[in-house]
Amino acid sequence: MDSVPDSDPDAARRRRRLNRGVKEALRDMSIQLSLLNHQVGGHLALKGTDLECLDLIQRQGPLSPSEAARRAGLHPATMTGILDRLERGGWIERERDRDSSDRRAVVVRAAPGRVAEVLGLFSGMNTAMDRICAEYDEGDLELLAGFLRRTADAGRAAARDLG
Repeated sequence: MDSVPDSDPDAARRRRRLNRGVKEALRDMSIQLSLLNHQVGGHLALKGTDLECLDLIQRQGPLSPSEAARRAGLHPATMTGILDRLERGGWIERERDRDSSDRRAVVVRAAPGRVAEVLGLFSGMNTAMDRICAEYDEGDLELLAGFLRRTADAGRAAARDLG
């Protein structure tokens, strides 16, 4: 990592300006993705948090309801309401957890037939992302993916600290 010598005030100013630019770009990206999710949720008749939880279940499931709540940073009772809405809409399925000794234990998984509906609405963004990524070499993509993972981890930690 490049460090800025304390003795170079111009370099320190440039670094602060670049840091601000990265933070502003991330905020803008967050807003744009939130607006896209809102549009997609509207097409699917899903609330924003419901769509986010569905995405979590699609990517990381099957999950127990309590694990889904923990990963989403939501109260278990809130997650129960979300899961009930998603199940009523045919977006998820609840099934017995075969790995648990507790016969009452369940896991939730995305309904396989519905994933394509969500992906179809994100296809424009996914195509644009493919074009953008094609402009970078593998090393650049590894750097960007690492930066974004670390940024997501920082966001999770900040949310956890607020909770």
